[in-house]
Amino acid sequence: MNELSFRSAGESDIPVLVRLRDEAARWQISQGIAQWKPGELGEEHFRARLADSEIWMATVGPHGPVAGAWELWWDDPAAWGPQPPTAGYVHRLMTDRLVAPAGTGRRMLAHAERRVRAAGRSLCRLDCRANNPRLRAYYASAGFEVVGEHPWKDGGVGRRFAATLLQKRVLDDGQRLAEKARGTGDERFVGGDARSACGGERRLRATL
Repeated sequence: MNELSFRSAGESDIPVLVRLRDEAARWQISQGIAQWKPGELGEEHFRARLADSEIWMATVGPHGPVAGAWELWWDDPAAWGPQPPTAGYVHRLMTDRLVAPAGTGRRMLAHAERRVRAAGRSLCRLDCRANNPRLRAYYASAGFEVVGEHPWKDGGVGRRFAATLLQKRVLDDGQRLAEKARGTGDERFVGGDARSACGGERRLRATL
């Protein structure tokens, strides 16, 4: 199996992120999946997410080509409403279908779960269009459970849609309390002025 390496994205990765998103949108259209459209998200979107959230890159080996990327938010009021700081939210899981080895999407999700757990948060959350049973089944196979529906989510690209909300527990309450007591929650990336990931943190404002 080809080894994947993971790193935080930087400014120089923005054109690659735009390309990944547009290529994923074109592939969805070719498969009859009504979800993304090419050209919807440009460099300004990913630059904003670098500022208020996290973006992670997956490469084939530490110096190889980019195989995929995803966004990790610490707040998602558009889909989930006001929430306590107990979850991380995965968005835009994207792969380069010409480069990514088999299983790349699942391995990126696993890395996102580890990152959420390292931040002392117990839930990894995501959403998908309610009319995309294929993607919903993919997330279910990765251990995510449907916990709700958003009937009219604002997707931030000029249209609204029904969304299925899914989550996976990555840290049980006992572990979370133990990490809180030890102060071991990893807060390096949870916003520039965020408090500890396990206590007193203000929710970050993120947009789709």
